[in-house]
Amino acid sequence: MRAKGLILAVFGVGLLLGGCMQTTVEPASEASMTPRDKKLLAAAPYEKVAIPENFQRAIVPYHRKEQPGSILVDSDARYLYFVLEGGKAIRYGVAVGEEALAFAGVAKVGRKAEWPTWTPTADIKKRMDVPNFVSGGPQNPMGARALYLYEGNKDTLYRIHGTNQPEYIGQAISSGCIRMTNEDVIDLYNRVKPNSVVVVLAPSQGDSPFGPVRPRMASAGGLFN
Repeated sequence: MRAKGLILAVFGVGLLLGGCMQTTVEPASEASMTPRDKKLLAAAPYEKVAIPENFQRAIVPYHRKEQPGSILVDSDARYLYFVLEGGKAIRYGVAVGEEALAFAGVAKVGRKAEWPTWTPTADIKKRMDVPNFVSGGPQNPMGARALYLYEGNKDTLYRIHGTNQPEYIGQAISSGCIRMTNEDVIDLYNRVKPNSVVVVLAPSQGDSPFGPVRPRMASAGGLFN
């Protein structure tokens, strides 16, 4: 089965380089997860959902000039790109912040964390009834991994992180942070190095090669971050 999968993957990449298709990457296998990941995800307080095909992880052509190893977030299209060599990128579907709450600009990955804790900001506590602190685990809205975005040595308070609400991937519903499925954020986490550049395009500045996506909007009720 592994040999068959490898043949299909090579065939798919050949078509991609020929401009005929994009290659969907299979979800992260358990081989990329730690024993703790497997245990906590088995106890996740949500059911697995079918992510729409256009928001599933895929290798796609990449036309911009960011260096390999960089991250670009296209908030309009609800995509995050991890830039590869050779004019390609891994594209992940994400949930983004509502326009008035969203971060835009250039930052760096100032810190990485597995199964992070969550301390809501004062602004979030004003808008939502949330606890002062949530320990790491499947009940935490930060999910399985977090990348902390810094400008210089200053924490922007914005994160790229997992989620315990995967049904909202492809929508603008969060309090500003970039959410990914836990499987995708584990995959990204394993690729990204500290101090990697993160470019977050401002609303209406979308630059996805396949054009903008018009996802459904969701209410903010019950959503943390």
